[in-house]
Amino acid sequence: MAENLRVTHYRNGDPIHNVTDSTAWINLTGGAYCEYDNDDDNVPVYGRLYNWYAVSDSRNIAPEGWHVPSDEEWKQLEMYLGMSQSEADDTRYRGTDQGGKLKATGTIEEGTGLWYAPNVGATNESGFSAVPGGARDGDDGNFINFSYQSPLWSSTEGGSSTAWSRGLSCLSARVCRNHIIKKHGFSVRCVRD
Repeated sequence: MAENLRVTHYRNGDPIHNVTDSTAWINLTGGAYCEYDNDDDNVPVYGRLYNWYAVSDSRNIAPEGWHVPSDEEWKQLEMYLGMSQSEADDTRYRGTDQGGKLKATGTIEEGTGLWYAPNVGATNESGFSAVPGGARDGDDGNFINFSYQSPLWSSTEGGSSTAWSRGLSCLSARVCRNHIIKKHGFSVRCVRD
């Protein structure tokens, strides 16, 4: 997909729990979503933020014909954009300019985009058009990093309390790969089946 997911129901029609309260968010053990800053006006451009429990729910968060990419599928995309296998397998910020190829261009300061300056290396060569929708912190329920970062879930579990994710930043042209606690609220992109 060339935009972030914004569904409020699983594929079978069951509602995904919309959680606005910070304390409730950090105590979740099931699927949930929210809008950044609990502001519906953010949805058309940035999509919604989901915890990993919603991503991994057997009722499927992705629309029919789509799925949330696995960690391996993220690596395939990164290698297609020029990352080596060893770089793709590494953690933290890796590669060279692959993140820039995924990010929408322009900056807020110049009035040409949604990312804060300097939006390092942004070319959107891939057409992925990543936008900096920020996150919801799984430790305190606060909203963080809007216009600075675009954290995105994979469908791959990292451990009992973590899952693999990707992160793009206005300060880097590289891509961050990390396993993050499942309670964080991140954006989701889907891949066609």
